[in-house]
Amino acid sequence: MLLKRFYDTKLAQASYLVGCQRTGEALVIDPSRDAEQYVAAARAEGLRITHVTETHIHADYVSGSRELVARAGAGLYLSDEGGPDWTYAFANDDRAVLLKNGDVFKVGNIRVAVLHTPGHTPEHLAFMVTDAASTERPMGVFTGDFVFVGDVGRPDLLEKAAGIAGTMEAGARQLFRSLQRFKTLPDYLQVWPAHGAGSACGKALGAVPSSTVGYERFANWGLATVDEEQFVRQVLEGQPEPPKYFARMKRVNQEGPRVLGGFAKPERLPASRLPELLKQGALVLDTRRTADHLQGHVPGTLNVPLSSSFPTYAGSVLPYDRPIYLLVDHGREGAVDEAVRALASIGLDDVAGSFGADALDAWRRGGKALGTVPQASAQALAARLQAGEVLVVDVRNRSEWDAGHLKGARHVPLATLTDHLAELPTDRPLVLQCETGSRSAVAASVLRAHGFTDVANAAGGLDAWHSAGLPVETETPASPAGAP
Repeated sequence: MLLKRFYDTKLAQASYLVGCQRTGEALVIDPSRDAEQYVAAARAEGLRITHVTETHIHADYVSGSRELVARAGAGLYLSDEGGPDWTYAFANDDRAVLLKNGDVFKVGNIRVAVLHTPGHTPEHLAFMVTDAASTERPMGVFTGDFVFVGDVGRPDLLEKAAGIAGTMEAGARQLFRSLQRFKTLPDYLQVWPAHGAGSACGKALGAVPSSTVGYERFANWGLATVDEEQFVRQVLEGQPEPPKYFARMKRVNQEGPRVLGGFAKPERLPASRLPELLKQGALVLDTRRTADHLQGHVPGTLNVPLSSSFPTYAGSVLPYDRPIYLLVDHGREGAVDEAVRALASIGLDDVAGSFGADALDAWRRGGKALGTVPQASAQALAARLQAGEVLVVDVRNRSEWDAGHLKGARHVPLATLTDHLAELPTDRPLVLQCETGSRSAVAASVLRAHGFTDVANAAGGLDAWHSAGLPVETETPASPAGAP
C-alpha cells in the first residue's frame, strides 16, 4: 500500500492518494480542483487512479472530484447518507456509486470501510482503510472534517454559512454521538484529517499532519469531553465567522462543480489598458504585498495580497458575478498561475486578464497620481479617538472582538464588510483595525475601491495597541456581530 498526502497551504486542506502497488489501482480522497497533481503523482508510482471519493459536501473549497474523474477516467464514490436534503444532485448523471454506513469497497487489495460520521454535516463519511494483502486489521481512518488533530469539526456552518436555521445544536449533538462511536475504534489506528492549522473548519486545529485514535482520545478536547451538554456548549463557543464564500461552495459542491479541464492562463494585457478598464468599472485585483499597495496603488483597485490567506480574504470581499483582472508583481515567478489556481479553488473562475507592476509606472507617466492608504500608529489613533475625530471599524471575528476592543469602535467582520458598506458613514474619517493590520488593510482597500476617501489602516492592529499599553473594553455590545 502507498499513501501520499497533498496539502494546500492557502486552504489548510489535505487530500490523499492511496494506492495498491500490487494491482496498480489507486484512490484519491477529498481532491482539490488541481487534478493534474494527483495524476502525475500516481503515474510516478506506476499507479492509475481508479476511484475518487470525498468525505462530505465541502464548504471551504470547490471539490475536485468531478474534475479528477473526468481527467483520470475513474469511478466516483459519494455519500448517500444524511437524507434527501444532502444528496449530490449530479450523482446519477455522473454514475456515482452511492455509499452508506457499513459499505465496503476495494481498491486492488486495499479494503475501504465506510463510516457515517454526522455532526459537521449530516452526510459526512469517514473511510477506514485496511491493507488486506498484509493483514486483516485496519491501518487508519480518513476523518475528513470530523476529527482533526487536537480538534473536531464545527457543527455550526450549516446555520452560519448556509443559512439553515436551527441546525447548530442538533449538529453538535450528532457530532457528540459520532465521537462516542469513534472512541471505540482501536487506539493504534492512524488518523488522517482533511485540514490543518489555519482552516476555518475548526477553531483550534493542530499543525501536526496526522495522529492516532488513542492519542486523540486523551489529547483532543472533543473526544475527552464526556458530558454532552458541556460538549455542545464548548463546540459552539468561539467559532470564527465563516468566510462569505462558504455558502456558495456548499451549493456548488452539492449541485456539481463545473469541470474546468485545467487552469487557463489569462492574457497578459498592456499597461495602457488599465485606465480604460477601470473607467468601465472593471474589477482589478492587486495581489501585491499589503505594504506595497498601501504606499502606492492605482486608485480603484482592490488589494488582496497573494499570501497564505489569499483564498479566504478573496472569497470574503470579491463578487462572483464579475470578471477579475489581476495586477501582480511579475518579479514573483508564477504569480499569475498561483493566483488563478487559488481563485479557482473557491470558484472564482473568470479571470479575464493580468497586468504587471509596470502598470503603476504607466499610470504615473499618464499624469495620474497613485493612491495611498495612511497608516495610523496606536498613539496617533488614541489621540484622534480622544478628540472624537475618527470612527474605528474593527473587522475581526466575534470571538476576537469579545476578548477586547476599542471603546466606541464599530464591529463589522471582514466576512460581512461588503454587505454593510452602505451603512458606514462617509462624512467622517474611518480607521480600519484588526489583530495585526493585515485584514484591516484588505478592508481599507475595499472601502477605497468603493469610493470612501478618508480611510486609514491601524498599523499593527490591536497587537500594537496592547503593546502601547492602551486600554480596551471587553463587555459584549448590544448589537449582534456584523451589524454596524
